[in-house]
Amino acid sequence: MGVSTTTLDGVAEIVVAAPPVNALTVAGWYELADAVLAAGRDPGVGAVVLRAEGRGFNAGVDIKEMQSTDGHAALVGANRGCYAAFAAVYDCEVPVVAAVHGFCLGGGVGLAGNADIVIASQDAYFGLPEVDRGALGAATHLARLVPQHLMRAMVYTCRNVTADELHHYGSVLEVVSADELRGKAMEVAASIAAKDRYVIRRAKESLNGIDPVDVKRSYRYEQGFTFELNLVGAGDEHRDAFVAKGAAE
Repeated sequence: MGVSTTTLDGVAEIVVAAPPVNALTVAGWYELADAVLAAGRDPGVGAVVLRAEGRGFNAGVDIKEMQSTDGHAALVGANRGCYAAFAAVYDCEVPVVAAVHGFCLGGGVGLAGNADIVIASQDAYFGLPEVDRGALGAATHLARLVPQHLMRAMVYTCRNVTADELHHYGSVLEVVSADELRGKAMEVAASIAAKDRYVIRRAKESLNGIDPVDVKRSYRYEQGFTFELNLVGAGDEHRDAFVAKGAAE
């Protein structure tokens, strides 16, 4: 797992690299949260680009870590770590531009949904496989990307949507080729970073303040149902099946 930050001309570029699919461990979620908050606190930063290396943007939590850890420490850690990372993107003192390629699933939707702007590559797709994993969560953030009824259908059926669909809804600003993704995200972030830094920070603060939904409280409510599913055994059953399927393949 690696999270690196590079700052140039007022843009902090945060890159996640956690092979093979950028499914983050408990420590990884906290590392990402710390990096995003630190970038926002830097007075020399006017905008943040959040992107990933590898096959996709983010595949959510590391289920293998969860199932190989005794007790509930990894489950609690993953829930708290996701909460911290999603909140960090939302609370970052400057706008966050998410550059999404490939898969953006589970926790990836939490990150992209809480970002201020999303740029996506043509191969990007978004979804919540939580129901098939015996869990719930990040519908709060999916609801910031798609209309209400589609959000419900996606949660119930675990279907995905494409970057082009999200562009149609206006939640993805631009869809570009994979080769153009980083450049376009950096271009948009640079245009923000060129503005008055104090004004931009107040703009971010004011927009958060008028949100109709408290994303942190809403997500925490969702997480309570994940714990319930785990208590009745549904969580372990579905996670074990997922790990077993991966081993068989």
